[in-house]
Amino acid sequence: MDVGWILARPVVALGILVFIWGTSWPIYKVAVPYTPPLVFSGMRALIGGLFLVAIIYKSRFNIRWKENWYKYCISALFNVVLFFGIQTIGLLYLPGGLFATIVYFQPILLSILAWLWLGELLTPLRMFGLIVGFCGIVIVSMDGLVVHLSAIGVVLGLLTAFSWAYGVFYMKKVSQEIDTYWLVALQFVIGGMFLLGTGTVVESWSDIVWNGQLLFGLIFGGTIGIPVAYLLYYGLIQAGEASKVGSFTFLVPLISVSIGIVILGEPLTITLFVGLLLVGMSIYFVNYRGRNGGSAACNSEKGKPSV
Repeated sequence: MDVGWILARPVVALGILVFIWGTSWPIYKVAVPYTPPLVFSGMRALIGGLFLVAIIYKSRFNIRWKENWYKYCISALFNVVLFFGIQTIGLLYLPGGLFATIVYFQPILLSILAWLWLGELLTPLRMFGLIVGFCGIVIVSMDGLVVHLSAIGVVLGLLTAFSWAYGVFYMKKVSQEIDTYWLVALQFVIGGMFLLGTGTVVESWSDIVWNGQLLFGLIFGGTIGIPVAYLLYYGLIQAGEASKVGSFTFLVPLISVSIGIVILGEPLTITLFVGLLLVGMSIYFVNYRGRNGGSAACNSEKGKPSV
C-alpha cells in the first residue's frame, strides 16, 4: 500500500480519521433503531467493501486469491465478523458510550502486541501515556460505569477490543506479503457477507424501516465510515507506530460525546472536561521525543530505541 502521503501529512490523516470515527457513533446510533443490528452491520460492511473493490478493480491482479485466501479470511474474522459481531451483542448489555470506552482499551493491547511480536518501541513514558488516555475515556463515562456495570457487557467489550487489536496486528504483520488495499476491501466483503447471512437467519428483514436516518447511516458507512476510515487507519498503522496512532484514537469517544453536547444539547460536565485534559496529556506523552526529537523519531520508526 502506498502510504507516502500519510507519512508526509500524518497529523492531517489522523485528524480526518478521528473525525470520521467520532461522527460515526452518533450517526449509527440514529440509524440502528430502524434495522436489526446484524443485518445493519453486514450491509454497511458489504457496501463499504464493494465500494472499495469498485475503486481498485483495475489492480485485481494483485489479489492472488489462491495463495492469499486464508489471509483475507483471517483478517475478515477478527476485523469484521468478531469485531462487529461481538460489538453488536455487547451493546445489548451496556450503553453505547460505556461499551465504546471499554473497546478503546484496544490501543493499549495493540501497542503491547506490536512491542512483543513486531519489536516496536514502547517506552515507559509511552505506555504511561496510553494508560492516561484510557483513564480519560473511563472518566468521561464514569456515571455509566457506576450505574450500568454488567460483567457480561464488560467481557464482551474486552473481547471486541482484543479482536480489533489482533486484527490490526495481523494486517500489519502480513502487509508486506499482500496488497493492503485488497486486504481491507476483501475483509469487509467476506465479513459483511457472513454477518448479513447470519443476520438473515437469526433476524427478520421485515423489521427494517427504510427511512432517511437508516439510508444516511448506510451511505455514510459504505462510502466514508468504512472504506475511507479504515484505509487511513491501516495506512497509519503500516507507516508509523501503533501506539502513536492509538493515542489519537482515544479522541474518538470524546468527539462523539462532544457532538451530543453541540447537536443534541447534552450538558458539558466536569467529567468530560477532565477526560479531555487526560487525553490531551496522553497524546503529548505518547508522541514525546525528548531533546533528540528528530533522531528518536527516526529510530522509533525502525522499532529501535534511540542512543
